[in-house]
Amino acid sequence: MINRIRSFIASESAGGVVLALAAIVALGVSNSALGPAYERFVQARIELRIANDWLVLSKPLLLWVNDMWMAVFFFLVGLEIKREVLAGELASLKRASLPLVAALGGMAVPALIYVALNHADPVALRGWAIPTATDIAFALGILLLLGSRVPASLKVFLTAVAIIDDLGAIVIIALFYTEHLSGSMLAAAGCGILLLFMLNRARVQSIGPYVVVGLVVWLCVLKSGVHATLAGVVTAMAVPLRGKGKGHSPLETAEHALYPWVAFAVLPMFAFVNAGVSLQGVALGTLMQGVPLGIGLGLVIGKAVGVFGASWLLMRFAGIGLPPDASTRQFFGVCVLCGIGFTMSLFIGGLAFTWQGVAYETQVKLGVLCGSLASALLGVALLLSARRSVVAVLR
Repeated sequence: MINRIRSFIASESAGGVVLALAAIVALGVSNSALGPAYERFVQARIELRIANDWLVLSKPLLLWVNDMWMAVFFFLVGLEIKREVLAGELASLKRASLPLVAALGGMAVPALIYVALNHADPVALRGWAIPTATDIAFALGILLLLGSRVPASLKVFLTAVAIIDDLGAIVIIALFYTEHLSGSMLAAAGCGILLLFMLNRARVQSIGPYVVVGLVVWLCVLKSGVHATLAGVVTAMAVPLRGKGKGHSPLETAEHALYPWVAFAVLPMFAFVNAGVSLQGVALGTLMQGVPLGIGLGLVIGKAVGVFGASWLLMRFAGIGLPPDASTRQFFGVCVLCGIGFTMSLFIGGLAFTWQGVAYETQVKLGVLCGSLASALLGVALLLSARRSVVAVLR
């Protein structure tokens, strides 16, 4: 189990580095002479025609990435959640209690900060969920760069918190960012989901049938009005965790095979098409507007206060201790790193302000980028100073 966790952390960290590079490149290109070409690339319309035009899907590249490519990411997230709940760090209430309570606090406080700053604006209020999620790839990438300065127990804690955050984000998307439902398409998707779980009950070990049915479910969900990426999560939940006899776990086989594609293709592409924001005409006053300010403060202050505060309450009243080998300052530093919300925050921001215009899109990106960067820098500073404090005491 420990070796698997270490392998997972190392792979997530490498993916975080690539994700960061893709975001930096997008930001640089969109603010250079190539800016118009970047915008044409992102908005390039791609059509998919099925069965002699029986079904035509026509979307700009940005939406293909956000609706279809990210469904693959959510499929991987679903696999990770199922594995952790059934056989990992979240498999028992005792082991899951600290990251579970920390994650809930880390979702609630940022949302409250955002709502407090935007309660008078009904449109801006739609973005309340943007600062609630943690980007596991970015956060673990930073912990990898810090190496032995951070105890392994804190890396496991951060991984668990981020996974629970992802689950929370999935629920939020399903409940609050779904409109104009089509009953017939939902019924068709339900039939596909039923077939998926029939495959599970029949103990079908090959991933192929799950993927084929999952694609049909994705198409039905796309047409139903529910966000299509949720089909990836549902499909993942049907993949068996246990193999027949001593065979390999279908779930873990799929997870290991899929991770490189998600880490080094899907997420970097998502970052590249979503992180590009023109800074022309952006002034300090732009950052002080309700949306970017709510997102930024939600990520930097809300996440740190929510994760650490909820954890402290659990430790104080339930007798739960700090993760092994971790100091209070190191633990708080990791809580601050939970404010890196890049991928999921941008994704929810896109759902919250669909059709609201470029102004809101720019504000969301500025808030997410500034808040995530500030959380990263502050978290690293705390962890480095904590390490120096420990060394000083030992001397």
